[in-house]
Amino acid sequence: MGLRPAHTFRDGNKRPWTRFSKSKPRKSYIKARPHADLHQFRMGVPNVDYDLTVALVAEELVVVRDNSIESARQTTNKHLETKMIGAYSFLVKSYPHHIIRENKMISGAGADRLQKGMRCSFGRPTDRAAIVKKGSSIFVVKTFKTNLEHVKKALDKATRKLSGTYKIVVK
Repeated sequence: MGLRPAHTFRDGNKRPWTRFSKSKPRKSYIKARPHADLHQFRMGVPNVDYDLTVALVAEELVVVRDNSIESARQTTNKHLETKMIGAYSFLVKSYPHHIIRENKMISGAGADRLQKGMRCSFGRPTDRAAIVKKGSSIFVVKTFKTNLEHVKKALDKATRKLSGTYKIVVK
């Protein structure tokens, strides 16, 4: 079984019951966190005086899985590396804090005698996600004005990997 569809998650405007505390583990709703797919948040050359900032901004409230953010990050960074070597700084702004839980159900013959259905259905942690609010940026790229078309193309490729609608804002 692969990943569940995105509509099975909780809405982004409801409270996520995903508290995890190292200092007070008894207050945690989630006892163990799933592994993180997103590890790298800064790419390129950071401390250069760039004159252009381009951001990928969400046009709606959306819950995005960390593996789709990682896929969009890899696609964008690969395009930027091939087109403009060492002439950009790429930053991932959203962090996947939200932990997705799943109440796994058994299917097949005799499954009704083995499981309890929706009784105690809090679910087990399976994945992480980021709740991206309307108007907040997911990716920010700093570069020179001559590279604007390459950055727009790279961020356009990233929108195809992410759920929701986004716009590219040039500052």
